[in-house]
Amino acid sequence: MLIQKLRLQRGWSQQQLADLSGLSVRTIQRLEQGQVASTESLKSLAAVFEIDFSTLQEPDMNTATAPASPSAFNADEALVFAQVRKLKGFYLHLAQYVFTLSILLAINLWTHPQYLWVRWVALGWGVGVLFHGLRVFERFSPFGADWEKKQVEKRLGRKI
Repeated sequence: MLIQKLRLQRGWSQQQLADLSGLSVRTIQRLEQGQVASTESLKSLAAVFEIDFSTLQEPDMNTATAPASPSAFNADEALVFAQVRKLKGFYLHLAQYVFTLSILLAINLWTHPQYLWVRWVALGWGVGVLFHGLRVFERFSPFGADWEKKQVEKRLGRKI
């Protein structure tokens, strides 16, 4: 869990950490899930993170029962993880949109260049991508955090 936290603080991917430390990506994944780490692995990671080797030998590093999950972090970190996951989902959605429409446009131009039927797909799916982006970037969220807070306060009988 500490390894994942240190990695994320530096903005590194698991692949980047593996490259810097000389370990495999699978080893990094196992260590972030709380599995037992060899002394050599911990020394390598300590050197990469520029911290003392003993810092990585905390009690929960050597237990396989504590998986690294956002709920294991404090509330602020859990909120940031959730926001980053939403952002990742939006970017994946956008990439799928662009990739698929590129292929469909090529097919459309190859088969029926006189009629661009792909525009209807672009329009329909584009509206979905637009609303997804508005929700992720919190430009439009009618049932967002403020609405939830008001509803909770209302049901608890408190003044808003």
